[in-house]
Amino acid sequence: MASQSDTARTVIHGLDFGLNEWVVDEQRQRYLHDPGSVDETWRNFFGGPAAVTSSASLTSPAAVVPPPAADPAPLTAVRIAALIHAYRVRGHLMAATNPLGPQPAAPHPELDLAAFGLLDTDRSATVVVDGFAGRTTMTLDEVLGAVREFYCGTTGFEYMHLQDFRERRWIQQRVEAPQRPPDRAQQLQFLYRLGAAEAFESFLQTKYVGHKRYSLEGGESAIVLLDALLHRAIEAGLTETVIGMAHRGRLNVLANIVGKSYAQIFGEFEDAVDKASVHGSGDVKYHLGARGTYRALPGGSIAVSVVANPSHLEIVGPVAQGVVRAKQDLAGDDGPGTVLPVVLHGDAAFAGQGVVAETLNMSQLPGYGTGGTVHVIVNNQVGFTTLPRSGRSGTYATDLARMVGAPILHVDGDDPEAVDRVARLAFDYRRTFHKDVVIDLLCYRRHGHSEVDDPSITQPVMYDRIDAKPSVRTLYAESLVARKAIGEQQAEGARRDYQGHLEQAFTETRSLPAPAFAKNVAAAVQQSPRSEAHPPATAIDEATARRVIASQSELPEGFAVHPRVLPQLKRRAASLDSGTVDWATAETLAIGSLLLQGVPVRLAGQDSRRGTFGQRHAVLTDRHTGAEHTPLRSLGPGAATFTPYDSMLSELAALAFEYGYAAARPEALVLWEAQFGDFVNGAQTVVDEYIASSEQKWGRRSGVTLLLPHGLEGQGPDHSSARVERFLQLCAQDNMTVAMPSLPGNYFHLLRQQALAPRKRPLVVFTPKSMLRSKAAVSALTDFTEGGFRPVLPDVTVDPGKVARVLLCSGKVFHDLDAHRNATGTTDTAIVRLERLYPFPEEELAAELARFPATADVRWVQEEPENQGPWSFLPPRLYRTAGRLVDCVSRPEATAPAVGSSRRHGLEQKAVVAAAFQ
Repeated sequence: MASQSDTARTVIHGLDFGLNEWVVDEQRQRYLHDPGSVDETWRNFFGGPAAVTSSASLTSPAAVVPPPAADPAPLTAVRIAALIHAYRVRGHLMAATNPLGPQPAAPHPELDLAAFGLLDTDRSATVVVDGFAGRTTMTLDEVLGAVREFYCGTTGFEYMHLQDFRERRWIQQRVEAPQRPPDRAQQLQFLYRLGAAEAFESFLQTKYVGHKRYSLEGGESAIVLLDALLHRAIEAGLTETVIGMAHRGRLNVLANIVGKSYAQIFGEFEDAVDKASVHGSGDVKYHLGARGTYRALPGGSIAVSVVANPSHLEIVGPVAQGVVRAKQDLAGDDGPGTVLPVVLHGDAAFAGQGVVAETLNMSQLPGYGTGGTVHVIVNNQVGFTTLPRSGRSGTYATDLARMVGAPILHVDGDDPEAVDRVARLAFDYRRTFHKDVVIDLLCYRRHGHSEVDDPSITQPVMYDRIDAKPSVRTLYAESLVARKAIGEQQAEGARRDYQGHLEQAFTETRSLPAPAFAKNVAAAVQQSPRSEAHPPATAIDEATARRVIASQSELPEGFAVHPRVLPQLKRRAASLDSGTVDWATAETLAIGSLLLQGVPVRLAGQDSRRGTFGQRHAVLTDRHTGAEHTPLRSLGPGAATFTPYDSMLSELAALAFEYGYAAARPEALVLWEAQFGDFVNGAQTVVDEYIASSEQKWGRRSGVTLLLPHGLEGQGPDHSSARVERFLQLCAQDNMTVAMPSLPGNYFHLLRQQALAPRKRPLVVFTPKSMLRSKAAVSALTDFTEGGFRPVLPDVTVDPGKVARVLLCSGKVFHDLDAHRNATGTTDTAIVRLERLYPFPEEELAAELARFPATADVRWVQEEPENQGPWSFLPPRLYRTAGRLVDCVSRPEATAPAVGSSRRHGLEQKAVVAAAFQ
């Protein structure tokens, strides 16, 4: 029989490095059915021939009845090894992490001694544990004490689901080691942070009764946690921390972590808005972001920012990730080691909102990873009025994080020393393995969802318990006094000092003159759209155009391009001379020329490297080896970086990420492309809350560009419309540019204008599908070497004096109208294209219409149904510009953008085109 030491070592290592509980369970089930089907090691492990007396015994580990063993030592060793493993896997279920209680009273059934064939008489047995807890041998009693201390205290560790044994072993080595208690200076630091957090909330509660602030009361340890993370970041040499969070506790974080002045916060309660602040004043105070410098009490500082967020709780997560990735890209190869992303979540939102899963899925993707994010769930154990049993199907709010192999650290918010410990562990894990890590900070919500809500209506028992509960600071101060770490006067001194600072700031704020708030609001409301006074030069010289296009065919030696792709690349070079530059070539010219000017370009989207319609081929794949080559990265020294990425199958998180990236890198052209424009409605929250309104609400600009394939082409209702009408409905106050170009040359100038314009705002481009290869939709070389973007394309093919009808349109329908005019020999109809829909090109359109007789009939033509497309946006603007009523020619109103039948679509399209000329 194997020696006790060898057997224990084999089992312990097996359990550490890959022998998980499911393997043990499988062997147990085989043993119960047929003991002879398992080898001697497993038979000894499970106790010899077992008595199986009922079906219940097949699933109950305790049903295994071990017979007497001639040499019980190896048997006891392997059972204790299994016990240790079980606590690593299940110990968190017995951890005392809930500050509201009750704590687990009895062992979990899977952690009961009987589950391992162990008896009370085995408690004094000494076995080899091969280094567990830093010991060589231990008794069963000592093992039980150790595993319960490590895994069942005020911290619960979930990490055995990690697939990499090195990560599991790394965590074990830190969890299963003696913990150095904090010294007196650290204890005072915890107490100070708790006192500051508590005093801030109680001060606001007293001074601003009835105001919503979504306080942190009950979760003040979140400040201790952030303090620990930022302190570790300073020690590790990081330069910045970016925090994304919803509204709960935001004001506290802004005051006590970011360093936003109390006077400014109080001014927001007083409506004394500072127009020169970092963000705008067009939102409630608990949505605003800020930038500042965090100063650690022991010394050192780090830049820190909180990203502005709407009430859509979790949408800030991917925005913050985009901001961080942009900053890391600027830092180069050391990026993940320079900027730390931290995202605070609510428990109900983390479990309930799908954007969380999308964002977690980004964490290890090439185009989106940030070297790991520290996620902190401020777990109030209730979502508004909804309890966990109605808000999630899993055991924990954190269960979702297991899908990306993130360790999960559950901690009692009433134990600030444990909170500090897990924060440091989380930081170190992220720094070591460059992966996400989740801290589940179990706490409570002192008030209701907001301070004006009464939670006792729906959670009376919970709130009886909360009302009777001392604050976290009080409990910790009492603990320090009991341990004789501090005296009672010292416990209250720091809080009184902090309260004094708040009173002084409050008095100063009240003494300031009342701001001209109404005047500022009126001025903002009256602000009208404006165009760029001096648009940037966007034409390029011929040499630049040829240099960019040459990169498309100058391939690495031996690189085998797919035979279907090679002809497309060759046609790009030929098109410069033949005057047939198509859409994809024009885009290549725009991106390549920007790179040569030092403008970085990022392109991301579903299938964007190739292009949904096989048109782009930004990245080539070797037909034989699978190696990749990006032609626009071979433009030579001095060219900026081009980073094309295929995104995951997401719109919501993906677009939010690109918005954040573009906001943090205004010098770059950031392009997000939808697979089909129809699918952008999956990201409507981002469009509404960030792209359309972030500048007005928060003073936050982003130059993100949306490329949305659009056009009715008989492909059904879900592959036809990018919902032009929805974007135009959001247009006001010069907040974005919306364009539907009809020629590659104009698209080229539009992209370059977006990248080079000094004032950044989002650009929405409704891009073509069938026009990508249409011989009618091509441009000559001079269209790129001369001129600039033209918001209105005039009709130069007609005699203006003979025009009886003017058709206004945008996009693909122009080519249908032009083809019909040519086929019918019509000479009295001009077709004028609105290439930019917003800001509305009133001056340019008025100048074009002035060329025609005042009696000419002016019509708007669109292929979309009448209640969709640009029409609902245009009538007052067309009337103001044309000086007359303008009729609309379109499909009739419809609930769906297009019909499902290709044949019916063709008939409808012909009817619309014909009606335009009648």
